[in-house]
Amino acid sequence: MKPRSAHPQIYEINTWVWLEELSRQNGRQITLANVPDTEWATIARRGFDTVWLMGVWERSPVGVQIAREYGPFQEEFPRVLPNYDVAEDLIGSPYCIRRYRVDEHLGGPVGLAATRRQLATSGLGLLLDFVPNHVAPDHPWTTEHPEYFVQGNAQDLAEHPEAYYQVGQNILARGKDPYFAPWPEVVQLNAFSPGLRQAVIATLDDIATQADGVRCDMSMLLTTPVFASTWGDRAGTPPEVEYWREVIPAVKSRHPEFIFIAEAYWDLEWELQQEGFDFCYDKRLYDRLVNDDARAVRGHLKADVEYQQKLLRFIENHDEPRAAATFSPEKERAAAVTCATLPGARLVYDGQVEGRTVRLPVLLGRQPAEETDRALRDFYDRLFDAVRAAHMFDGEWQLCETSGWADNWTHENLVAWCWRDDTHRSVIVVNLSDTSAQGMVWLPWEDVPGKQWSLEDLLGRTVFLRDGDNLATSGLYVALDSWSSHLLQVQPVPA
Repeated sequence: MKPRSAHPQIYEINTWVWLEELSRQNGRQITLANVPDTEWATIARRGFDTVWLMGVWERSPVGVQIAREYGPFQEEFPRVLPNYDVAEDLIGSPYCIRRYRVDEHLGGPVGLAATRRQLATSGLGLLLDFVPNHVAPDHPWTTEHPEYFVQGNAQDLAEHPEAYYQVGQNILARGKDPYFAPWPEVVQLNAFSPGLRQAVIATLDDIATQADGVRCDMSMLLTTPVFASTWGDRAGTPPEVEYWREVIPAVKSRHPEFIFIAEAYWDLEWELQQEGFDFCYDKRLYDRLVNDDARAVRGHLKADVEYQQKLLRFIENHDEPRAAATFSPEKERAAAVTCATLPGARLVYDGQVEGRTVRLPVLLGRQPAEETDRALRDFYDRLFDAVRAAHMFDGEWQLCETSGWADNWTHENLVAWCWRDDTHRSVIVVNLSDTSAQGMVWLPWEDVPGKQWSLEDLLGRTVFLRDGDNLATSGLYVALDSWSSHLLQVQPVPA
């Protein structure tokens, strides 16, 4: 098993679609059993240490049929995918799981084992999905263990057929969260069921023999306050121990290096960290990068470092719109530098580097053709190279103060932070605005005075020489165009 990184660099792949693309490019069927080594080598060369194969588990035939009959899907999918063919292109949701067994279309368990060996050769760990909130209507538990589910009755089904589903003699609630209508193709697990929790632990134990960690879908839905408010009396009496406080330690007692990542919203990240998660989505940072200004981002980064080290930063994933369709080209670059250089885990979604703009629904097995944005790809390659060269993630991270002068407030648009270990230092400054900005950045290192310093911008390949006494008394002067960045490697100049 690959040792866990303190700051994982995760590359997410929509597995079914990615293998379809590779098959087309290679003129033969590619499954997880025969992925070309060059694919993993390219990911590793860019500095990633973990691959998230999203959507490998067996998809539900019942879920596919429900999706084919669900009107909103059939309105949306032709708009997303040219020449959409419902019979060929609708493969079902990877989060409507029939069994936690690798889908045979993707290469089955043997194929996953082959991929894991390839990943290990390239120094890459493997992350898979776990969906705690629901399963497919034809999952074996629905007939063998109906007590694992939130249940209804004939009246519920008659009055709310959109919210309940009949499996044999049992009427089960469809999966949902508190703020949206029920999802049509899944049934709701009961987080308060003691039997379910033991079955979940056994399932995760099995996954832990196949991968290095799991990304847990909608993890906050299983916390006692959220689940109780969503389902009320139908869930029964809440257990004394929180769901994740019972599940995660039980799995880690046998697989101590196994990683748990929470898809988390509603400002519940800290709570989920306390319940055992190694990392939680930083959706708040994403929203601030999209909608807010530098002050909001700076305020977010003032949180405790221990908390930030357990966040997962991203500007795109399979649930969010494509970054190239959300940000302007310049703003995307600034957001990417921000997420790539902060503490915690960092996530890049397949296609982000190439500038894909179409967010593909996860129920589709084919994506539309799009031209690669070569300028964006070249930028990401420079960014990945710079991050590796800076060796920043083994050291101490600190937020830097900025200041300006009476007639120039633009320093408020600058956000700066730094890394330092025994042999490496770096300073990152980002202008998170659509106007130019100037200001002074204050380096928090006590040994700055009395030396000359070289500051090499690893993104722009420009070298600045600065006197340490001036840096200590006046700060580092920075002037950046709109949405521009410095990633400075800092070294003392030999006497």
